Amino acid sequence: MTTKHRLAVIGCGDMEDAHQQVFDELSDRVEVVGTADVVLDRAEHAAKVLGARRAVTDYTELLDDVDACLVVTPHDLHHEMGVRCLRAGKHVLMEKPMATSEAGCLDLIHTAAQQGVTLMTAYPLRFHPLVPIVHELVTSKAYGEVFQLSIYTEQHTEHPPGHWIRSAARLGGGQFFSHGCHYVDLLLWMLGRPVRGTHLGTRLGTPWMEMEGTSNATIEFASGALGYHFGTWGARATRHGYAIHAHCEGGMIEADLTGGVLYHHKPWPGEAPRGGLSGRLSPDPADAEVLTRVAADSKHLGGELRHFVDCLDQGGTPLTDGPGSLQGLRVIWRLYEAERRGVLADLRGLGLDEQWDRAGLAALP
Repeated sequence: MTTKHRLAVIGCGDMEDAHQQVFDELSDRVEVVGTADVVLDRAEHAAKVLGARRAVTDYTELLDDVDACLVVTPHDLHHEMGVRCLRAGKHVLMEKPMATSEAGCLDLIHTAAQQGVTLMTAYPLRFHPLVPIVHELVTSKAYGEVFQLSIYTEQHTEHPPGHWIRSAARLGGGQFFSHGCHYVDLLLWMLGRPVRGTHLGTRLGTPWMEMEGTSNATIEFASGALGYHFGTWGARATRHGYAIHAHCEGGMIEADLTGGVLYHHKPWPGEAPRGGLSGRLSPDPADAEVLTRVAADSKHLGGELRHFVDCLDQGGTPLTDGPGSLQGLRVIWRLYEAERRGVLADLRGLGLDEQWDRAGLAALP
């Protein structure tokens, strides 16, 4: 018989209808027993939305009544709260990023192992219906070698004065650390071992941020492929929305994550045009092969929570486990440090098949 897991939701500042629908769909497997937030009204609202019996301001009051916790709090609180939950023997689904320091991440990983409980980082893009298909096409070389994988995220994120996301200390950095960690995770998942890279960020256009609100990151991988992420919280309009472009020897894979369409753009027939495209796109997007379509509002939050519960039921390792999550953050920390020093970032030594479980790897060698 399937266990019905009792869950505490810790942090209720962003409890929207999408979350309610996700929990409704998993109501036979998950019961939200209680909600916690430093603002009681928010906890009470979330409890009403999710059907929880209790709403409190001190999350520790819920720990005796649950077997798992969803931690959705400001980033600088992740380590302390996560360790407290893990030490109480609770499984933890931690909102990204796992923690704001390498030491905090390692402590979370070690504590989960010592307690024999599951620690998973919430990277919901892994569970967008199109993303695993892109991963399979890229890693199987379905259209030949991939030599460039680009991920674009263009959005406007401007919180009111005093909001914790404006603070670099509470956020753990800027837009690249807070939001770009999703896409560094995808690049590592699809392209493998990183070798070197660069990051450039700016506050121009996002003066409300203490650190960068727009970032450009390029990573070279051991295969020779390049990974790129452009992200901004300052977009006033967008062409890409959320999109993945994988340039392969056999054409281009395009995942329109916003629209829910996966394309294969086929190579030019005959000899490719030389010296530019003469003002036209080629091949014609209308000629692209549509590989699959999904609902534009596909709920990858549901896939993420379902995977977490599957791991609890089956004793499996989450796709976004502690070591993998820490690897992505170490890449970001090295890229930040190299940017400050004005040098190319050395990303060697961060492979998950290498000795990852030691302190000090977040810094440039």
